Amino acid sequence: MDKAAISAAPRPAVRPQGYWPRLGRRLLQYRTMYVLALPGILYFLLFKLAPLWGLLLAFQNFNPYLGFFGSEWVGLAHFEALFTDRNFYMMLRNTFAINLFGLVFMFPLPIILALMLNEVRHEAFKRINQSIVYLPHFLSWVVVASMTFFLLSTDVGIVNKLVGEAGFPRISFLSEPDYFWGMITAQTMWKEAGWGTIIFLAAMAGVDPQRYEAAVVDGANRWRQIWHITLPAIRPTIIILLILRLGQMADVGFEQMLLMMNPLVMQVAEVFDTYAYTQGILRGQISTGVTVGMFKGVVGFVLVVGSNYIVKKMGQEGIY
Repeated sequence: MDKAAISAAPRPAVRPQGYWPRLGRRLLQYRTMYVLALPGILYFLLFKLAPLWGLLLAFQNFNPYLGFFGSEWVGLAHFEALFTDRNFYMMLRNTFAINLFGLVFMFPLPIILALMLNEVRHEAFKRINQSIVYLPHFLSWVVVASMTFFLLSTDVGIVNKLVGEAGFPRISFLSEPDYFWGMITAQTMWKEAGWGTIIFLAAMAGVDPQRYEAAVVDGANRWRQIWHITLPAIRPTIIILLILRLGQMADVGFEQMLLMMNPLVMQVAEVFDTYAYTQGILRGQISTGVTVGMFKGVVGFVLVVGSNYIVKKMGQEGIY
């Protein structure tokens, strides 16, 4: 049979594969992985995506008795009320100041601590130290606030007792506005610095050991190895976590602030989280609380997108 006859012979029709059959085969092929991911998927569907409809309450005068469909629509009235509130700029200042303190002092601390732990060669000693620095993360803010009170209060605080025994006047750490932001930052550093080392230690574990061996052959000491090998290797991780941290600049730990604030430090302690709690829960203005949460979300989104754009322009890898 010549080539012309072969080319002219009818060929079986190839049926195009549809999307759904391919998806079904893929789900069946990787069914174990999807089953393992199912709890996480359900969590995000139920607790992250499903509640998004509640953002519409920011555009209503929501009344629980009338319900979602019976409440009055007011447009941007709640946003206007928030931006014209006499305490808005005070809350904005306090929120960004506390987060700026955390960004400057707290963010580098897990990196430094991870570098120190990574240099420990005795595995048993390293694991004991890791466990010790992880433990504060599992303490509730109620316990941390109680410990702070028993350490720094004027009457029963251990620190002030030592200061008084030394002949100096006692310091009002808990009621002096000048100390509040630093105290909040110190609490966060003590509680979360150890837990933050987990990601950086995992990134350091992925560095090729042959690079360190080659550096030793070239005469590099431990400082040179850290500077030229370890830090460049974890740079993408640092950048991604920094971008995500910038996205939380409008968010301050509500429980921590609620436990530590008092009338004497209200001017430096009132933040958007406590304002939303006061207005939305205590005063029953649910729409105002939702408005504050939506404002925080928009600010975080803008900061993430903007910082990611700047990072990409600098030639680094962003989060997308």
